[in-house]
Amino acid sequence: MSGESINKPASRRRIVWLNVMTVVSAAILIGAEVFGAAFAAGWAFANLFQLGSIGEHLLQGVFIICGIAIMVSFIRAARRVEPFTAAD
Repeated sequence: MSGESINKPASRRRIVWLNVMTVVSAAILIGAEVFGAAFAAGWAFANLFQLGSIGEHLLQGVFIICGIAIMVSFIRAARRVEPFTAAD
């Protein structure tokens, strides 16, 4: 074991604001589409199968949960492509 690794200071990281803004902007755009589609799909399926108001809200909730999973997956993938931090 060498003394170099013990005395070496930790590398500083800085936020890459351009990458953060790119991912946030794309997430807003995609989120609007995903959640709009979730509400519309809940309404459409509830009317198609005559589930009533409560069935509509339940389906919208299920589709919203699916939308949240899609958005989390998108942001995780986008962070791999556009890292939020870089070595100084």
